Amino acid sequence: MVLAAGLGTRMRPITDTLPKPLVEIAGRTLLDRGLDALAGAGVEKAVVNVHHLGSMIAAHVAGHQKPHIVISDESARLLDSAGGVVKALPELGSHPFYILNADTFWIERGTPELERLAEKWDDGRMDILLMLANPANATGHSGGVDFLLGEDGRLARAGGDPSGLIYGGAGIIHPRIFADAKPEPHSLNLYFDRAIAAGRLFGAAMNGHWITVGTPDAIAPAEAAIQKFSAGAA
Repeated sequence: MVLAAGLGTRMRPITDTLPKPLVEIAGRTLLDRGLDALAGAGVEKAVVNVHHLGSMIAAHVAGHQKPHIVISDESARLLDSAGGVVKALPELGSHPFYILNADTFWIERGTPELERLAEKWDDGRMDILLMLANPANATGHSGGVDFLLGEDGRLARAGGDPSGLIYGGAGIIHPRIFADAKPEPHSLNLYFDRAIAAGRLFGAAMNGHWITVGTPDAIAPAEAAIQKFSAGAA
């Protein structure tokens, strides 16, 4: 699932007339970069949720084959990250699925990051597996760190610890965590914390260079990073 329903308020004035997932970075939209990463991991179907200027996103992906796109329309009510997933569960099915933010991407180094996540997934031990970026190997990030990665791969909240890593906006989730959840507005952070408490939130440090684009002035550094680190980005 690609989370593409945000309002993109920090990207104004660009997002007054263009949804953030369709902002182009070095000639490719943020959404297309995420969809290409999913296609590279062998994903055949992706659910893309939409809200702000959602018809533009739907038109952009119409006819998309790799992966085939299903639109989850939240134009009437924005459901936040977890609520959007819950609404889309009938399309996502009963097996673990990838989840991606539409405003982050990365430059691959070696084995593709989503393939590495799939290789690390352990259904018996994990409910959620998150891709993590080192702040020293990231472009565009202005916030703090999110998680501490234990030797066994389990995650804890960083709580400001400078050795923490950034949640890279991609992961694998088992839909069982949403049992009895309703498609009401709520955040995935609730499920991250529940998985931490159960010892079932895991992470994988990425090899690639991670890029986030939150504001108009983040576009130029993102394009410079693409040019510096690789000719191609996920």
